[in-house]
Amino acid sequence: MHPIPLISQSSSSFVVKKKMVGVFRLVRGYPGPSGFGSASTAQEVTEGIDGTNLTALVTGGASGIGLETSRVLALRGVHVIIGARNMKAANEAKNKIVRENTRARIDVLELDLCSTSSIRSFADNFIALHLPLNILINNAGIMFCPFQLSQDGIEVQFATNHIGHFLLTNLLLDTMKNTVKATGIQGRIVNLSSIAHHYCYNKGIRFHKINHKQGYSEKRAYGQSKLANILHANELSRRLQEEGVNITVNSVHPGLIMTPLFRHSAALMKLLKFFSFFLWKNVPQGAATTCYVALHPRLNGVTGKYFADCNEMRPSSYARNESLGRELWEFSNKLISSVSEP
Repeated sequence: MHPIPLISQSSSSFVVKKKMVGVFRLVRGYPGPSGFGSASTAQEVTEGIDGTNLTALVTGGASGIGLETSRVLALRGVHVIIGARNMKAANEAKNKIVRENTRARIDVLELDLCSTSSIRSFADNFIALHLPLNILINNAGIMFCPFQLSQDGIEVQFATNHIGHFLLTNLLLDTMKNTVKATGIQGRIVNLSSIAHHYCYNKGIRFHKINHKQGYSEKRAYGQSKLANILHANELSRRLQEEGVNITVNSVHPGLIMTPLFRHSAALMKLLKFFSFFLWKNVPQGAATTCYVALHPRLNGVTGKYFADCNEMRPSSYARNESLGRELWEFSNKLISSVSEP
């Protein structure tokens, strides 16, 4: 008599049960369909993988999960270029990795993702090295910052987390395409997003108020920038598929990790961690999903997806909105064009 409500209730019950299983798996660290889970480390998910014929660029690779990502990629034989604003820290990171692994191939280049001028200089310097580029990991980021504008006049979290990586990726894309043609090896781009992309502004992106102090929320601005990371990855994936280019683009949520990202809200985060300790990861676990998506052969040909705990997950409805992704792409290009060269 009432087939629609019965089906709806059953469907709702299934969704709730599926979410509960996901939460239980997260808390207990049980592996998902990939064979890995929240307790897996970057070394574990790349065990046995030979990356000696690969070159990777890791932004923000001098600290936190970026450093662990660089270390593990180098451990697997990948030639790693660390892009970092703090060159002292970057060279210290390089020396630390090389001390532990004398065969590690690590280079460092200066990169300030908050400055389009610095990004363009970095891209020029990288291209001048005539290196291949198989893997681009857009890892660097800032979090929960009080309102401020970058030197280009762009809200600083949006500038650093999205615009900087959007521009960098575009500038290095030809190098990646040429590498694919020359080697026949699939290229991979990984954008580090966050589960915080669910907590953004109304309608997702404040296109017409991107640099407005009024109505600014440091938490929602961060969520907005992380949403932009997923939308960027999905739209770039779509465009590359249309071109028939063998480069995949995916986004990842690394998990909750106490890293230098929390410097603007350290006290709050320590309090939060005290009450939710079972959800937090250490740094080797935090770098696992990035390394899995960047290196694992199981993900050959997988593109336009969102991963957490080394398993594909469903992002927010905003993140799945193709029209929003296209709008962000055009908006980002116009915003970068409006920035005058110094």
